[in-house]
Amino acid sequence: MESEEVYQQKLTEIEYPNVAEVDEGDTIGTQAPAMLSSSATPDYWDLTLEEAMNLALQHSKVLGDVGGVSLNTPAALHTKYDPAITEADPRYGVEGALSAYDTTLSASTFFEKNDKALNNVFFGGGTRLLRQDAMVIQAQLTKRAMTGTEFTLRDYIDYDANNSPGNQFPHAYQNNIEMEFRHPLLRGGGIDFNQLAGPSNTPGVINGVIIARINTDISLGEFEISVRDLVSDVENAYWDLYYGYRDLDAKIMARDSALETWRRIRALYENGRRGGEAEKEAQAREQYFRYQAEVENALSGRLLNGTHTNNGSQGGTFQSNHGVYVAERRLRMLLGIPINDGRLIRPADEPSLARVEFDWEETLVEALDRRPEIRRQRWQIKKRELELQANKNFLMPELDLIGRYRWRGFGRNYLVDGNDPGRFDGALNNLFDGDFQEWQLGLELSVPLGKRQAHAAMRHAELQLARDRAILHEQERTIVQSLSNAIADVDRAYSVLQTTYNRRHAARQEVAAVQAAYESDNATLDLLLESQRRQAEADGSYYRSLVEYSLAVKNIQFEKGSLLAYNSIYLEEGRWPEKAYADAAERERLRGRVRTMAQAPSYTGNLEQGVFPQLLVPGDVPAEQPQPAPEPMPENFVPPVPGVNSEAAVQSFEEKIQSIDFSEPLEPQNPIQNLEGMQNRNEPEQQFESQQTLPPGPDQALQHAFGGANVSNPITPPPVIEQAEQNFQPVMERAGTPSLRTARQRQTLEFPVRSGSQGQDPFQGYRNAGPRWEPVPIPETKRRNLRDFSNQVQRFPLKEAE
Repeated sequence: MESEEVYQQKLTEIEYPNVAEVDEGDTIGTQAPAMLSSSATPDYWDLTLEEAMNLALQHSKVLGDVGGVSLNTPAALHTKYDPAITEADPRYGVEGALSAYDTTLSASTFFEKNDKALNNVFFGGGTRLLRQDAMVIQAQLTKRAMTGTEFTLRDYIDYDANNSPGNQFPHAYQNNIEMEFRHPLLRGGGIDFNQLAGPSNTPGVINGVIIARINTDISLGEFEISVRDLVSDVENAYWDLYYGYRDLDAKIMARDSALETWRRIRALYENGRRGGEAEKEAQAREQYFRYQAEVENALSGRLLNGTHTNNGSQGGTFQSNHGVYVAERRLRMLLGIPINDGRLIRPADEPSLARVEFDWEETLVEALDRRPEIRRQRWQIKKRELELQANKNFLMPELDLIGRYRWRGFGRNYLVDGNDPGRFDGALNNLFDGDFQEWQLGLELSVPLGKRQAHAAMRHAELQLARDRAILHEQERTIVQSLSNAIADVDRAYSVLQTTYNRRHAARQEVAAVQAAYESDNATLDLLLESQRRQAEADGSYYRSLVEYSLAVKNIQFEKGSLLAYNSIYLEEGRWPEKAYADAAERERLRGRVRTMAQAPSYTGNLEQGVFPQLLVPGDVPAEQPQPAPEPMPENFVPPVPGVNSEAAVQSFEEKIQSIDFSEPLEPQNPIQNLEGMQNRNEPEQQFESQQTLPPGPDQALQHAFGGANVSNPITPPPVIEQAEQNFQPVMERAGTPSLRTARQRQTLEFPVRSGSQGQDPFQGYRNAGPRWEPVPIPETKRRNLRDFSNQVQRFPLKEAE
């Protein structure tokens, strides 16, 4: 029984691996999170969106809003090490493909002693009891060329000492040096095939240098997608937190108004005066506790999904279900900083209200060219095309040209010193005399009858190519749909923003008017409480539409593939080690003058189209490319119409052409540029009160977060994402000039944004607020609201005396 219990105990134990623990200082020892029951006043960290993106690019090793993916499916994560891992892959990387052409040194040495009886004197060299001491030493160098030719240089040394009576010497050495080549004439031959497939002899296994390079380009496209998603998710989380603060402030204002109304009715109830009936007191109390619960939820937040990529739209559809604490912790998760450090991040940027319009045709062409998903899929199609080209080679028979040249040496000893040694005194001496030379030249043919595997590889490559082309077409259709939705959403969000602003303005006027009417006994309590509730909903709707408009503009840049450039973020490959540059210069010097070999096969295919022309309209030809001389245009030239071939249609089109006076400057139909946002100058500009920004945060907190750097300069130094491999270091850097986002945000706003708390705690009066019976002053925010609309209030007429 005891042994069985021990067996059961050992069977149910769980073992943990012994790995090196790396503590980066943001896990063990993390402070307790901020909660509703926390009594300490938080230390605010006013963070701009630009600083948030810098922190994310500097500290985030895992890219994107991972959520629970890091725990459930860690293999699906994208990290900053992925391009370097692909490059260093020994199976599918560039170095792994080049290793097939490395020179191989192989050597072997064997010692042997034989003592055996033979039945035939002939096989024993004249004896039936053969005793032999033997040694074989072999060394060779093998090199495969890019043409598929295999060169071999081999040295063979054989020592033999036996008791055969027919031997001239009791022991002798043989030394052979031979050079051999094997060149494929049909299958497996040529630079094109070897650059694509490598030294592969299996149909369908294509992993040459060019294919390995395309794999690296595909991984770089995936890396750019991951960085873009990270930038998009950081901005999503930033505006989620902004909305959390604004929504909390609106709910606190509504709660305070309900509390003041309850206290007044409670005072009338205790004094037994009119207006203090029990049902009115309970109704006002219920309204207060309803807003109190909403304030608690808005402060702490609920554990629901926030705004992230691909949640209804490519860039992310706004989800207004986060509170301040939950949204702040999610933003910290994306920034790669400690989840809890005793401070509370507070957004320092306000959403831009400048109207942005986009030209549809230009935006569509740009999206289909610049989206990294399209570029990645096009690399995949190019890879399939090259694989199909390489698989065609396997349909040919295997015909190899083989050549061998050998020098032989034989002697009683291996090497003999002296001026006049005998012919067979030393094997090495006899080798250099050149008395024994052999050569061989021939062809070797191998043809698999039926070629089933080769035909299957061809069919498989054709289907893979057709599949990837269909995927590319569907991706383009998806981008057109997503871009259409995004552009329509910008227009919708701006219209809703105007409507919600007017609603908010009307709701404040209603509260002021109903409050005045209620105090003059011309309105019921129901109307007052309902107006306060509508004002709280109008404030929340306004801030929601404000954030939705900011995210809608961001999503356009996401759909166009210009989100990184919109934030002045660029990717580049890091430098190689210094020794690599010195070796390259030395190799270039040793090469000397380049000699051109006549009729030498070479790969002439184009792998890429070059860098995307940033300053040219897609479809234009760069200036450095030679253009053919234009032919003289006839006098009656009619420009061709796409899709029209008939003469009647061309004549009809000619009649619709209007004369254009080129001396007059052409005014653009739409003054809004594609990448910059500005106001519509055709609409009259509205004048509102000046906007006040949020209060600045403590300088010590910012200096601590940025490692003691000077934070007074709004343009921060370029953050760098370091790679594990030296030859791949994508660098995120910001230009010295203001970014497109900064230029858009500095324009005149069309709608005022409610001012911040001017250094006061936005939670002031929340934790200690409650059903107090002593009279308290009206909150400052409410007095300001009443003062703002005091000149616009129309009091209700007094009831006529019965």
